[in-house]
Amino acid sequence: MTKLEDISADKAYLVALAVPAGLILAVYVAQYGFGLAPCEMCWWQRYPHFAAIALAASALAMRRTRMGEALVRLAALAIAISGLIGAFHAGVEYGWWQGLTACSSTTLGNDPLASIMNAPLIRCDTPAWTLFGVSLAGFNFVISVASATLVLVVLGRGGKGSGR
Repeated sequence: MTKLEDISADKAYLVALAVPAGLILAVYVAQYGFGLAPCEMCWWQRYPHFAAIALAASALAMRRTRMGEALVRLAALAIAISGLIGAFHAGVEYGWWQGLTACSSTTLGNDPLASIMNAPLIRCDTPAWTLFGVSLAGFNFVISVASATLVLVVLGRGGKGSGR
């Protein structure tokens, strides 16, 4: 592998770590800083990002090995899965199809019944925030699918990837 391909592969590993970490950081700022409580489908989008962070961090520790390349590809897959869940969620928000019929609650406290009865209703079919008509789920779709594609394309362009 040439030096240029080596640098590209390293950038793919960093993108695979930085994108899900940045998206998770953003949603926690939205949740705790701006009071945008997540619905059940919002949580579904977070789980693959958590997995991608762990996979990409492990891949960085083992970069330029077959295992490192396999882990970063799995991280890209996890990022893409989160993006596809985001696409489904955005479709529910836009009314293109039906989503969940149940609502979720985030806290139970000392008196679970009182907590449930007093908890705000968090609907999956109503976006908590939009920018130019695109919800957080829509942004997750665009950013996640684009970055997962970028990681896989950069690794593919490097011939055998990260140095086999």
